[in-house]
Amino acid sequence: MRHGKKINHLGRTASHRNAMLSNMASSLIISKRITTTVAKAKALRQFVEPLLTKAKDDTTHSRRTVFATLQNKESLKELYGEIAGRIATRPGGYTRILKLSATRAGDNADMCIIELVDFNDTMLEAKNASEAKSTTTRRSRRRGGKNEAAGNETGTSAAEVQADAPAATTTQSAPADTATDTLTNGETREEATAE
Repeated sequence: MRHGKKINHLGRTASHRNAMLSNMASSLIISKRITTTVAKAKALRQFVEPLLTKAKDDTTHSRRTVFATLQNKESLKELYGEIAGRIATRPGGYTRILKLSATRAGDNADMCIIELVDFNDTMLEAKNASEAKSTTTRRSRRRGGKNEAAGNETGTSAAEVQADAPAATTTQSAPADTATDTLTNGETREEATAE
């Protein structure tokens, strides 16, 4: 039984799994986005995020520990160069998994894209645009709104503006109640309406 065992073995031995995750992490660091299965992406996320956290601290010791895991000089240079600068202020959650609707043709495995969060330019632009839009179109919940501002520009107070405005009142009547018929024991509605 597998009770309490959190690691997904991915159908591989420990050495094969570590080598595969190391290669996938190097590919993710170099190309910023890779397509893989959902199970491998979840395992890769647990593997690569501690490496990205270590990359924030650019010391000889952290470089050697990350290199012992990745064993790829190009990915190490990319990690401590461009990536460490972009993720410096992020407290965690450096990767994003986007599930794809299409499955793999051979074995029908669920596919996904795993990417570094700070390198998806389209999502960053959309986020910045929504933040800019939300700050410019913020509405006030104060009573009066434009009338109060218009009244203050002309030198009149808000009370004078409200006094000059006609009061808008609407009346609404409730719908009339419908008559209900009382049925006796064993009598149906059709028999009652026929009488």
